[in-house]
Amino acid sequence: MTTRRLSSSLEMTSTKAPASRRGSERRGSELRMRDRRGSGYSSGLSSRRPSIDPSRLVPMDKTSHVGGTDDFNVVFIGAGNIMFGSDEGPWNHSFRFEHKLGLRLKVVAIVDPAIERANAVLKKKCDSFVVSAYQNTRVFKTLEDFVKNMTPKERPRAIVVGSPPMFRGTLQPGRDVEMQIMKHFPGVAIFIEKPIATGPKNEIEEGFEIAKHISESNSICSVGYMLRYLKAVQQMKQIIQENDLVVMATIARYACAYEAIAKPEWWDKSKSAGPIIEQGTHFCDLSRYFGGEVDISSVTAHSLEWDEEAGHLSQMRVDESKIAPENRIPRVTAATWKYDSGAVGSLAHVVTLQGRNYSCELEVHADGLVNPYVQPVLYVRKPGDDHEQMFTFPDDDPFFSEISNWIDIIEDIEEDPDAAQILSSYEDACRTYEFTWAIREASERSRAATMAAKRAATTVIEEPVAEEEKEA
Repeated sequence: MTTRRLSSSLEMTSTKAPASRRGSERRGSELRMRDRRGSGYSSGLSSRRPSIDPSRLVPMDKTSHVGGTDDFNVVFIGAGNIMFGSDEGPWNHSFRFEHKLGLRLKVVAIVDPAIERANAVLKKKCDSFVVSAYQNTRVFKTLEDFVKNMTPKERPRAIVVGSPPMFRGTLQPGRDVEMQIMKHFPGVAIFIEKPIATGPKNEIEEGFEIAKHISESNSICSVGYMLRYLKAVQQMKQIIQENDLVVMATIARYACAYEAIAKPEWWDKSKSAGPIIEQGTHFCDLSRYFGGEVDISSVTAHSLEWDEEAGHLSQMRVDESKIAPENRIPRVTAATWKYDSGAVGSLAHVVTLQGRNYSCELEVHADGLVNPYVQPVLYVRKPGDDHEQMFTFPDDDPFFSEISNWIDIIEDIEEDPDAAQILSSYEDACRTYEFTWAIREASERSRAATMAAKRAATTVIEEPVAEEEKEA
């Protein structure tokens, strides 16, 4: 059972720091320009992170194509669901690019080792009304193959990385696509899907090294934490900043519709790194977006595992018996932590819902965000007022907003202080990745301690029984 209504009881206190404009002041300094382009990192405590005036997040069907007559060359790395859509969710980057760029869009290459799949999605595009964007597209197995065969006219202006995270985010050959992009196309704009990686924890530092290279290259880089681009989220940020408030607590809940998840890799921790790192990362990131940096040493967590009485799922579409027991994912993960500011955060990720619709909530005292994957609703109770206001955003599409903002920055369209900007840089995404690993490790430590305690209790019980049998 879940409830779709979030009843907010919201309390915040004023910060002593002077009020500042949203981080979209773009021409004030080189640092702010770098933040706007996603090639720098702005830490800061509490909610002092880049934001966008929510009124500027225009629905896809109400926006105009980017003007101009020159071709806008794009390379898609990955021909899977995130790039070309699926029945599992609303993701489909190619669809948003087509609407944003119109006839200017030229997809010069699709890079995917699964050549047949790439050719299949390409054929569908060429048989549709967007054929002009794909009629000259070529398919390559690797980025290196594209580089060797590229003509000067095909040089990309932007590269979109939607390959599985297990194959990127490191400095290891074959899993270093970001470094390869910067090597062959220095300065090219890059959009990278979240999470940045799903490799072992000891490779996290390699992600930060990549972030450093991206920053030094001054590339316009954005990571796909699309929930930051929700109008509801940006209105929350606006209310916090306009009232000069400091966040005291974040409370997040993410309930996924597991019945719709048919990819075996998602259910295998050795491939996906588990639901917190692969999926719950969205709300870990959103929590950081409001609460600020996390004190990693403070993270504690518990989990409900597949082999516990309450962990049975009745509508799985994959055969879990084919996954090694140690790699099967937890059904529930509950975590708490402290932010560097002193604020407190919590997250519950649950694999419980059947059907297709997810149920997600975030409370930021003083704001509450309800179900952002389906129909975002924002409930606000401001300081000094018992009345609760409700805001709805029926046509909001954060997937389009993140792409639209990124392209606007590439085109350098606007000059005013509230112009589009990158809300999630690569380094910022690395910090979210580090945070999700801390939650996973904390839950695994908790499980190990519980199992050890149970084994110790069993041993204590069995020893007296053995003594009694000997005496008899």
